Amino acid sequence: MFERFTDAARATVNGAQTEARQLRQHHIGTEHLLLALLRPGPDTGLAHNLLTATGLRHDQVAADVTRLADATEPLGAADAAALEAIGIDLEAVKAKLEENFGPGALTPPSPPARRGLFGRRRATPTSPGHIPFTPRAKVVLELSLREALRLKHRHIGTEHILLGLIREGRGLAARILTDHGIDLPDLRTRTEQAAAGTKTA
Repeated sequence: MFERFTDAARATVNGAQTEARQLRQHHIGTEHLLLALLRPGPDTGLAHNLLTATGLRHDQVAADVTRLADATEPLGAADAAALEAIGIDLEAVKAKLEENFGPGALTPPSPPARRGLFGRRRATPTSPGHIPFTPRAKVVLELSLREALRLKHRHIGTEHILLGLIREGRGLAARILTDHGIDLPDLRTRTEQAAAGTKTA
């Protein structure tokens, strides 16, 4: 499938990994693909132009991703403030739990090391060289191929990745787009119209 990707589309997939690393996140989600589409640069592609025409900016989306990721973290700063308002000291609770159950009691366990042929340890998806794609992000990439086939294009460009993000419709990228007042069916129509007038992007 990746041999059909244009240079700009490959840069987007690689850029999504960079975005996840810069935000210190351990997965590549639909939001990182959106950030990669929005990152300014020489190989931006058609999707970048369509997204920035809506007024959306890379720094806005990066702030949204950070805010929404923080909101899903268990016992974050907002939780500490809410608990403090009713007289509960979150740090004291954490300290007591660690005292009773050991250091790192609240930290989720790491996946076991995988072993390959002859019992050798294999790199895990969270090793420094590799950040795994979430199931939704994988679906977006699969849908980008389907969108290219539907439009009878021989390549997969950034416009097809954007169409995949829109078609998936339930990931964090779609939520961010709609939170910014972007109408997904309208963006889809404009993307298809623009894709009809271009050969690679």
